Amino acid sequence: MFDDHVQRVFRAYAPNRLWLTDTTKHWTREGKLYCCATKDVCSNRIVGYSISDRMTANLTVDAVHNPVARRDEVAGCILHAELGSQFRSRAVAGELRRHDMVGSMDRVGAVGDNAAMESFCSLLQTNVPNQQRWATRQEPRMAGVAWIERKYHRQRAQDALGWLTPIESEAKLTEPLTLAA
Repeated sequence: MFDDHVQRVFRAYAPNRLWLTDTTKHWTREGKLYCCATKDVCSNRIVGYSISDRMTANLTVDAVHNPVARRDEVAGCILHAELGSQFRSRAVAGELRRHDMVGSMDRVGAVGDNAAMESFCSLLQTNVPNQQRWATRQEPRMAGVAWIERKYHRQRAQDALGWLTPIESEAKLTEPLTLAA
């Protein structure tokens, strides 16, 4: 189990300093579908996600490994999660060690300790699975990915980002500095 390094301060002033993660569950006629997402607090971008019909430690490991493979330096980045067993697993701890990341977890009985990520999961639920009844697991999987990549990242301007989208915010943060003439 990890200490709480976030203390409900959901702010980061540069990418890859603080990531939040959580898992949400969707129902289909075929059974449950789980989505574990990882969000960079600096830009609110969902930097990684993993979708499976089983909630296992590998679901979380994949949601962390995927962005690590695509992002620049992540050493020292804090990954904050709830107290779920998949987040406390040896596999997740090993993935964090492998990339010199720091694990952080909610305190027992402190529901608001991962509120910033639970807010995203609620948005995802409201905008995708709760919109209709799904026959197969593949249907909400595709709809969820499309919503994250198209709507949430590219169209949903956020007050906390100065009314930019996560993609615009991240692009602004990574623009090369230009010298005044």
